[in-house]
Amino acid sequence: MERYMEGIHEKIKQIIDHFRLNNNSFSKRIGVTSTTIDSITNGRPQSDGSRKRTKPGYDLLTSIINEFDINPDYLFGKSSQMFKSSKPELQTYAGIPQVVAVNQEGEENVVYVPIKARAGYLDGYGDADYIETLPSFSMPHLTNGTYRCFEVQGNSMVRTFFDGDLVFGKYVEDLQDIKDGRVYVIVSRNDGIVLKRVINRIEERGKLILKSDNKDGNYPTYTINAEEIMEVWYVTMFASKQMPEPVDVYDRLHDLESKIVLLENALRQKN
Repeated sequence: MERYMEGIHEKIKQIIDHFRLNNNSFSKRIGVTSTTIDSITNGRPQSDGSRKRTKPGYDLLTSIINEFDINPDYLFGKSSQMFKSSKPELQTYAGIPQVVAVNQEGEENVVYVPIKARAGYLDGYGDADYIETLPSFSMPHLTNGTYRCFEVQGNSMVRTFFDGDLVFGKYVEDLQDIKDGRVYVIVSRNDGIVLKRVINRIEERGKLILKSDNKDGNYPTYTINAEEIMEVWYVTMFASKQMPEPVDVYDRLHDLESKIVLLENALRQKN
């Protein structure tokens, strides 16, 4: 057993990498602290400059096996097959965000992703160091989950959202929870960050259908495969630079329109 335990930290690292998680998100999935996983995979620093790895206990190994359907023999170096099932599906979507931002009180902040940061976000969404470079702030009433603020780019959602608007999205923990007809921010490997109205066909076809509110013909409906999706954020609030006209302007327009109609009717009667 001692010989097998020597390499088990490498096996745990491989499981973390397979699911495209980091130590923080992995630890939440199995119900331990990120410090525990760090001490197993990276080791604790010693006074002589070396690092000493902690050996995982029985309960932790059991949690990994059950949560990720791992073959126990793989963990102990007796098999090269990582999963219990012979043909496991690659799980690419984590039930929690890989990185969150917190304030000094330990409460989650809203991370802001401006247009200029979009390219970097695709590579750094799971990197704590990168997320720390993005602005973050506290928002009242956005405390019942993890939220991101994305700056809207382009005109595909015009009629609802405009270029430069800010949308606040709550992290979707399960793709099955996506509701038809609602607006989401979808982060994917091929399409980047997009804001779309979504039809959920994950269960039937393993896809989401993405639709634009702009109907000028330049933004066709398309599908995205579940395995391409990295993050989904349900839009719950937005801030817009498009200020509505004062109400009295509409009243004057309506009054003018009424006068024109009456004048046209009077002219017809004279003729």
